[in-house]
Amino acid sequence: MRGGGNKNQSQATELENERALRAQAEQANRIKDEFLATLSHELRTPLNAITGWAHILQEGTLGAAEQSRAIETILRNAKLQARLIEDLLDVSRIISGKLRVELSPLDFRKTVEAAVEAAAPAAAEKKLRLALELGLEPSEVSGDSVRLQQVIGNLLNNAIKFCEPGGNILLRTSPEPRRVLLEVVDDGRGIDPGFLPLLFERFRQAGHPLARARGGGLGLGLAIARYLIEAHRGTIEAESAGEGHGAKFTISLPLLRKTSPPSLPPEAPPASVRKLSGAYVLVIDDDPDARELLEILLVREGAEVALAATGREARSVIRVRHPDVIVCDVGMPEEDGHTFMRALRSAGEGSGAFIPALALTGHASTEDSRAALLAGFQMHVSKPLDPPRLLEGLAILWRRGLARNQ
Repeated sequence: MRGGGNKNQSQATELENERALRAQAEQANRIKDEFLATLSHELRTPLNAITGWAHILQEGTLGAAEQSRAIETILRNAKLQARLIEDLLDVSRIISGKLRVELSPLDFRKTVEAAVEAAAPAAAEKKLRLALELGLEPSEVSGDSVRLQQVIGNLLNNAIKFCEPGGNILLRTSPEPRRVLLEVVDDGRGIDPGFLPLLFERFRQAGHPLARARGGGLGLGLAIARYLIEAHRGTIEAESAGEGHGAKFTISLPLLRKTSPPSLPPEAPPASVRKLSGAYVLVIDDDPDARELLEILLVREGAEVALAATGREARSVIRVRHPDVIVCDVGMPEEDGHTFMRALRSAGEGSGAFIPALALTGHASTEDSRAALLAGFQMHVSKPLDPPRLLEGLAILWRRGLARNQ
């Protein structure tokens, strides 16, 4: 009897474990289905605004004020869609272990200031009061300024999203003996206490994703933020008294034990360096719209521009006259940008082997940048295109080439 009882108990335990595993699988499937529905909705929403306003602009019937509004709307929604795509790529990199954090000494207060400056227009548009209180004590950490700005930007975007017009957002830093704290406090919608334990999980959102009161998003920003802060050996926590009582997020990062001068960004080139007057630029891209856009941007900066759709066309241009600098798309058919550049670098000096070149690509990871440099490019700029960054990079490469030839 005792043996039969043990057997029945074992079977019951196995059955219970099986039920638990099935429930977990069903929950995972529900989360996946909800996420895919949300992804479709969130990508289509800005695309709808972009294509709709583009069609209206194409008709040529808008007045100057309406044209300005249409362009602002298109740019805002394009940036939103780019941010969604970057979040997806970051999660993919996290899962595959390929998301890199480049650590160097920096003043955390300056990183916070930069993130606040970037978020200020969105806060002002919604008539929110955005306050910043930075402690006077040194706040030097070992960090990746770009990634830390991304984290703070995610927290600010959430606060802006869930605050009512006229609401308040406060950021303040305060040092502890070995750490620096950043608090992001808002008086917005707040968080259900029951949801707080799930807040930093991937693809998690409070309520049904298609029935949210406002805001949107893919439920990835806070999961990415936690990963990045933990990669900095820090912590991130959330507090809220519930719906209607606002929220507070606290980031804690270890201070550098030895005082060292904070890393400074590269010195900005003078305004004259940004101009390309007198430069001869070769643009290589298989997409005619991209070529046209680059030609307009470069001509407006005073450059003379040659266009090529393939590596073969580019070689024909170079044989006639060497450009001062090359802008080359990486993802091209037949011969990609890396292959073209390796072939150019292996050719003799008379074939253009030493022409400075910038890689323009939709692949934005650290590994992609390293691959471009190994192929022979001097700079790597990711899409979507940031015109000031592109023009500044080309101007720097052009001046380097001039200095080399003197």
